[in-house]
Amino acid sequence: MPSVFDTYQGWIEREIKKQKFGKDPASLYEPARYLMRLGGKRLRPMLVLLSYSLFKTDIKRIVPYAVAVEAFHNFTLMHDDIMDNAPLRRGKETVHKKWNVSTAILSGDVMLVKVYEMFGTLPAEDLKAVMKAFNTCAANVCEGQQWDMAFENIQDVTVAQYLNMIKLKTAVLLGFSLELGAILAGASEENRKSLRDFGTNIGIGFQLKDDLLDAYADPEKFGKQVGGDILANKKTYLLIRALERASGKTRQELLHWLAAKKLSKKEKVEAVKSIYDVLGIPDDTGKKINQYFDRGFTSLKGVQPKTTANQRLQEFAKALIARQV
Repeated sequence: MPSVFDTYQGWIEREIKKQKFGKDPASLYEPARYLMRLGGKRLRPMLVLLSYSLFKTDIKRIVPYAVAVEAFHNFTLMHDDIMDNAPLRRGKETVHKKWNVSTAILSGDVMLVKVYEMFGTLPAEDLKAVMKAFNTCAANVCEGQQWDMAFENIQDVTVAQYLNMIKLKTAVLLGFSLELGAILAGASEENRKSLRDFGTNIGIGFQLKDDLLDAYADPEKFGKQVGGDILANKKTYLLIRALERASGKTRQELLHWLAAKKLSKKEKVEAVKSIYDVLGIPDDTGKKINQYFDRGFTSLKGVQPKTTANQRLQEFAKALIARQV
């Protein structure tokens, strides 16, 4: 017998296949269909359904709105890949590589239009609250992406600035996903806020864990190059904390590897990780990750009533937290 998660996943995938995004010109709409069907964890629409299930049982009714959140997420990925000049997404060619940059920009734009069209079918009593929450979230995501790009040219990024950036760029969309389910279920303002805070805090924890895994994951399981952030001198939590802590010879060595142009990739990754180890950065990062996860689950405790659906949401989140890839 399939689990509840399998059932929800099946509903989400079937709804995605139903969404055509448009017909002509095919070169505008096919990239959107291509990206949506590349797969992925479908984390955000799953959170919408799990949140709704805390209060109501007619879950299938809101699947199209859950998929609207996934469409928005994929719109951001399409444009992020252009900005990062990324060649691959989920192991396949990115849209701007498979087609071209101009097509990817326009196809991303039409995906965002489609999201508004999907939300436009909401019952009148839900529409205003959903659009207010969604517009706030969407603006935050753009702000976070802009900060991420700006950090490339800022020498001294603080931990507080970095945490705010990942909150905006990544975490608020998880918070919105959970809040959306609560809004559609007619939940109280208190429950809406508790679920939004839960999603935002675990979202920050997830991003910090991604930072840690990028440096320390098992290459066999990780599915992409380990140490990519180190090679790119990306200002992750790990690097920012290392620059804060390093002094004397250790600092000189770290700055040497950050400035080096001609180098062995493997040598740089191992050297920087050795510095991180000396400075206690992995342990520090782990503590910060757990701090945000704990903060998230504390918020979830405020959601009433306590049901098996509440336990399911916790189970789903804990399974994601435990992942090593």
